[in-house]
Order: sequence, then structure tokens, then C-alpha cells
Amino acid sequence: MQNAHVLQVLVTVLVAVLGLTRLARVLRLPAPVVLLVGGVPLAFLPWTADVTLPPEVVLLLFLPALLYWESLTTSLREIRSNLRVVFLTSVVLVLVTAGTVAVVGHALGLSWPVAWVLGAVVAPTDATAVSAVARGMPRRQLTTLRAESLVNDGTALVVFAIAVSAATGAEQFTWVGASTRFVLSYLGGALAGLVVAWLAVHARRIVREPVLENTVSVLTPFAAFLLAEEIGGSGVLAVVVTGIALSQVGPRSVSARTRLQARAFWQVTTFLLNGALFLLVGMQLRPALAGLQSHTFGDAVRDALLVALTVVGTRLVWSYTTPYLIRAVDRRPQQRLRRVGARQRLVTAWSGFRGGVSLAAALAVPTVVVGGSPFPGRDLIIVVTFGVILVTMLFQATTLPAVLRFARLPEDTAQAGEEALAHRVAAEAGLAALPATASRLGVAPEAAAHVRADYEERLHALADPGSPEAPEEPERVAQADYKRLRHALLAEKRSAVVTLRDEGRIDDIVLRRVQAGLDAEEVRLAGPVDDD
Repeated sequence: MQNAHVLQVLVTVLVAVLGLTRLARVLRLPAPVVLLVGGVPLAFLPWTADVTLPPEVVLLLFLPALLYWESLTTSLREIRSNLRVVFLTSVVLVLVTAGTVAVVGHALGLSWPVAWVLGAVVAPTDATAVSAVARGMPRRQLTTLRAESLVNDGTALVVFAIAVSAATGAEQFTWVGASTRFVLSYLGGALAGLVVAWLAVHARRIVREPVLENTVSVLTPFAAFLLAEEIGGSGVLAVVVTGIALSQVGPRSVSARTRLQARAFWQVTTFLLNGALFLLVGMQLRPALAGLQSHTFGDAVRDALLVALTVVGTRLVWSYTTPYLIRAVDRRPQQRLRRVGARQRLVTAWSGFRGGVSLAAALAVPTVVVGGSPFPGRDLIIVVTFGVILVTMLFQATTLPAVLRFARLPEDTAQAGEEALAHRVAAEAGLAALPATASRLGVAPEAAAHVRADYEERLHALADPGSPEAPEEPERVAQADYKRLRHALLAEKRSAVVTLRDEGRIDDIVLRRVQAGLDAEEVRLAGPVDDD
């Protein structure tokens, strides 16, 4: 069988993702760390020795899918509340990090354009690593970190493109040209994202079948990325804007069965993509070292450590200087309420993990410049990038739990309160709509009475969590009428919860959690359907 080798690699990667993820949970270590380390010896197996990680696969396959799911499941309210911080870290900090690394790279012997290429490669944090490693943080810190890592890939890739063009001699660098490219990249990406989101909503309304709707969902991030790249915009930003836009309209335009199917699909898909990506990154250490020719191994290790320290140190300095500058400029009362102490800021300062996007960018550095001569320092850029990934993942990610204990972050009680509010308002909406809905459906009076009793018991249980709730479907009432009425009232409950989100009283994370319960109830009450 000619393609048996491909199947061997695929099975090996999937088995390794499964086994190493399980090992990470047993060892209570972040899964990306274990997958990254586990991928290193995997490259020495006879059938995986020649496996490479094409940058196009990461940038055009892994990145759109992973960013799309991350943006779909983030909180727009928290992003708006922390918009200034998100902008500063995802744009300005990326530029500052790229610049400081460029200074260090130039001091190590790289030309300025090549040093800026290195800076752009290692500047962005990794969205999937942040989500996997920083899970369990309070909502504000986690959402800010996720939003930063969603956007900063776009910033870094624009810097990367500009630096590579200058280093290869394809374009002459000018500040005006670079600034224009940044603006057009962001505007084009945002526009492409909104257009694709609009098209996706209308396409879903046409097909109206769960399988076909979710086919649209799978197509959406790649269409957004492609459209943005075709018009000179940021594909990364297009995917993020599309995902956030659809997270706002989805609760009203997508059916419960479609959402449940989509959630299961994307959870499994992103788990496999994320695991495979970190595993493949680990497998690239062997070919990276084998391709090192312009420097000795010792010099490359030294350079990698210096650059890694620069990346970590720049983020630390940033985190302990810019907040005080903001405080000096913005003295509004609401700004004072949002201040974070120095101890708590260490958490976000320590969460600058690098991952697959950085390595993909390093591998995407062209092998030759204009004229046909080799790209200077390309092999060193790849090894140094790998070193930065290892340092941030093995050192920072594994010590983050200790940093969290040191920070003594306050418990996020607001989320539980918002969730209780959503359940209460949903039950009240269902109870208010019950008489008219029961009359419209013509259900038996005893069924309506028992649904009312269920809702009243639910409200009582929410007011007094220690009290028991009544069973949902006792045999003494007309089961068909009971189910029809409860099913019809779910639309009122869902609409009430979405309105709470729109009013800013709960955020998207709470909405999704409550909505998942309503979706599961709706599918259960509606019964099985013929998927054919």
C-alpha cells in the first residue's frame, strides 16, 4: 500500500496526542508542555524521522480553525471592558517585543532586517497555549490574555512580512509604507470578517439543517482568512472578527440541535488540532538542530537563551511600567476601580507563552533572497525560535500555578451570581408566558398546572439552594402535553437570557453555559430526529 507511511504517521500522532494528554492529566501538568516534550523523541521513530511541519499547514489550516473556536467562546463584554489593555498588549507590546529582540539579534551579529524578522517571529503569544495553560484564572485576566493572543498574531505577521520583504530585498522599507500596510491590514481584516459573518448568517438561514449549517460553520474561518488575504488584510483578524460577530448573533439564529452538534464537533476538532500542533512542534527540534550550519550548537543555545530572556523580560518590564503611566494619565473613578495590584499583575506578565505560530513563521522564512543567495541566519532563527518556545512553555507554563498562588487573585464570584440571575430570569420568563402558551397549544389543564409547579419550584430552589426541586416529568400528568408545553416555553427562556447578555448584565460565557442546558433540554423534549 503506497500511502501506508502517511497512515502510520497519522495513527502515531493521534495515539501520541491521546496518550500524552492523559499523562499530562495524571502528572497534573499543562498538556501543551507534555505534548511538546513528548514530540521530541517521537521524531526518532523510523517512520516519523522525515516528518516536517510545513508553515502553510499551520498558518492556513491550524490557525484559522483554532482562532475561530477561541473567538467564538470568548467574552465580548470583557474585551470591551479591557479594550485599552487588549490593544496595548496585542499591538504595541508586540512591536516593542519585536524591537527589543531585534536589538539583541543585531548585537548577536544579525543584520537589522534579519534581526527584525527574528523579533516578529517570537513576538506573539500563542492563543491555544494561553487557553490551555491559563485555564482557571478569573474571567478578567483570562479573557484579556485570550483576546491579546487572538489579535497579536495578526500584528506579528504584518511585521514579519515587512521585515522579510526588507531582508530579501523585495521591497525598500519606509515608515510611511509600513504604517500604511498596518492600517490596511487591520481594516481589510475587520471588513473581511464582518462580510463573511454576514454571509454565514444568511447561508445558515437558507440551509436550515444541522449538518448543512455546521458545514457552513466549518467553512467560515477558512473563507474569512482567504478573503482577507486576497484583499491584503489580516487573515488572523478576519477570523477573530468573524468568530466574535457570530458569537453575538448565533444565540438567536442557530437552532439548539445545531449548536449541540457544533459544540461537540469543535471541541473534538480543536482538541486534536491543538494537541497535534504542539506534538509536531516538538518533533521539529531534531531537523532544526540538524539544519544548523551557520553557528555552532553552543552559540545557538546561548543566543536562544538571550532572546528568550529578552522576550520574558520585555513583558515583565511592560507589565510593571505601562499601568503606572495609564494611572498618571487616566484618573477617572471607574479606572481606579479596575486597577490591579503588582502581585496580581505578575500572572499576566508570566503568561506570555509562545507556540506553533512562532515556529510556523520561522519555518516560513524564505531560503534565498533576491539574487539567489541564501537567506542569512535562517537556520539560527529556527533554532532560536524553538528555544524561546521551550523556555516559555517548560519554564513559565510549569511555574504558572506557583505564580497564581503567589498572586492571591480574588475569587471570581460575579460569574456564579450572573449564572444564578440568568436561571432566575429564564424561569420567570417561562412562568409569565405559560398561560398564553398553554392556551395556544391547547394542552391539558393538569399538564399546565404541573409545568407551573415545576417553574415555581425552580424559582424557590434558586432562592434557597438547599431546597429540593420537583421532578420534571411525573407519570400522573399527560406526558405529551407536558413535553409540548415545556418545549414551547424554552424559546421564551432563551430569549430572556439573550436579552440579559445584550444588556450587559451577564457575559457571553454565562450565556453559553445556560444556553447549553436549555439546548440539551430542548433536544431531549423534542426527541430523536431522522438525520437523513
